[in-house]
Amino acid sequence: MSTAPEPSTAPEPEPSTAPEPAPRDPKPALIFDDPLDRQSSDDTDRGWGDRPEGDSAADLRRFLDEKPPHHL
Repeated sequence: MSTAPEPSTAPEPEPSTAPEPAPRDPKPALIFDDPLDRQSSDDTDRGWGDRPEGDSAADLRRFLDEKPPHHL
C-alpha cells in the first residue's frame, strides 16, 4: 500500500490572461534632515515686520522719525 497520490489526468490549467496590476507609486521616503537648516518666515526681514523694498526717501524719513532723541 502506497500513500503517494495517484497521478492526475486533468489537463494543465492555462496561464491567466488577467492583466498585471499597475505599478503603485513608491511611498515617500523618510527625510531625517535638520529642520533648523531651513529658513523660517521669522528669519527674514519681512517676518520681523520690515516693509518690502521701498524708495530711499521713505527709508530716510523712517530712519529720522524713529531715531531716539539722544542720537540727534
